[in-house]
Amino acid sequence: MSMDKQAIEHFLHGQIEAWNSGDKEAFFAHYRSVSPNGLTIEYVGKPQHDAWQILEGMWAQQQPKIRVEVRQCIVNGTEAACHHLNAFREGEGGIETIELYKFEGGKLAVRYFINM
Repeated sequence: MSMDKQAIEHFLHGQIEAWNSGDKEAFFAHYRSVSPNGLTIEYVGKPQHDAWQILEGMWAQQQPKIRVEVRQCIVNGTEAACHHLNAFREGEGGIETIELYKFEGGKLAVRYFINM
């Protein structure tokens, strides 16, 4: 399963839309659709954990509080780099992230760099 730019952009935009609108089913469906052979998620600098548990935890803890605003998203080949503002739904400000996505052989590897 080779991912082209259109398929990658569909995933990237689709998961953000699902997150922002509170559609958990669609959010997880986007991740499943691009990772039939495996998903890894790494918070760079932190210990490795099960990717699906990370997504579940993110959804439960962050989704009600955070709205993702896409600052920049660049797709080159089968990789993408996204700069997001994780904006607080209530009040000002947010947390900046750089997110790297690598699509290869039905696997997705995600690396989050979080500006704390």
